[in-house]
Amino acid sequence: METINSKLISWASILDAKTREQALATSTLPFIYPHLALMPDAHLGKGATVGSVIPTLHAIIPAAVGVDIGCGMIAVRTQYSVKDLPRDRKRLREDIERSIPLSAGHNNRRIVATAEPRLAELRKLAAQAGFNPAQYLAKWELQLGSLGSGNHFIEVSADETDAVWLFLHSGSRGIGNKIAQHHIGVAQQVTRKRGTRLPDPDLAYLEEGTSEFT
Repeated sequence: METINSKLISWASILDAKTREQALATSTLPFIYPHLALMPDAHLGKGATVGSVIPTLHAIIPAAVGVDIGCGMIAVRTQYSVKDLPRDRKRLREDIERSIPLSAGHNNRRIVATAEPRLAELRKLAAQAGFNPAQYLAKWELQLGSLGSGNHFIEVSADETDAVWLFLHSGSRGIGNKIAQHHIGVAQQVTRKRGTRLPDPDLAYLEEGTSEFT
């Protein structure tokens, strides 16, 4: 651990100069409390450093929340052991691929059955809010139940006791990005109206007690 200053502490053994500079700039914001912390995987991000913990008082930085809102990570220990797995693991992989769309939904032609209950709930919430999701993402319904693209994955693993685990890193399928970009834009508009000067426009923030914050 390295205490860079009273507002910035790092647990990263490797920290390049640009990432350090970015984190230092973020740590100067007056509502950071008690300090910004860099994790071992810290690297340059959009405004805020990826792999950092940024606690704030009475304010929020949409860019620090990030564009991956809705991404998930879960590990589940199954009742199976390695001996229960088929010798031909290719078939297992193909079964998974058939069951779960592996893209961000671009190639989907139907809504998967497991997404239907959640979809009905989301449609109801959107109607109550007077919000049309298709205005922001035309194929949003087809993305539900998909894995996502990029670095998202499904993994079958075994531990030291030969117990079989399922790992899932799911994406927000573009919806998280749309949500983030909207609120980053709102924060930047508010910041310009306030006349607040920031070390980076992407560090624009919303203050508690304002309509934009809620």
